[in-house]
Amino acid sequence: MYSIGQVSEMFGIPVSTLRYYDKEGLFPNLERSGSTRRFGEGELELLRVIDCLKKTGLEIRDIKRFVDMVQEGPSTYAARKELFEARKVQAEEEIERMQKALAMVKFKCWYYETAQKDGGEERLWEMIPDGLPKDIRKLYDLGHS
Repeated sequence: MYSIGQVSEMFGIPVSTLRYYDKEGLFPNLERSGSTRRFGEGELELLRVIDCLKKTGLEIRDIKRFVDMVQEGPSTYAARKELFEARKVQAEEEIERMQKALAMVKFKCWYYETAQKDGGEERLWEMIPDGLPKDIRKLYDLGHS
């Protein structure tokens, strides 16, 4: 069992956030000793899932619905799977957006490094897009798609 302070340190989550999650009902099986919260392995795993769901854009009220479904048992497996399927699509879309952004950033790093070496951008302007080196052209194309 872990104290709220230990969990805060382990996950890099403020104690106030953990208290908020508890207040919102995200830890239905949380043990208490007086006013002291005691987190077990179940709560730690739930925190990992909460973090995952938050990173995919799910709001706390929707995460609470997931926690409620877990409490309801096996009859909610299909609904839980559907939730994660939707989160998978969201995560894949975000990864694609970030890959495009990263490609543009890498292209611009190369571009300005080359401009510095050349003392200007004139040669680069003439290279874009067909005269770019193959690996740089891939970055350019992805960043501009």
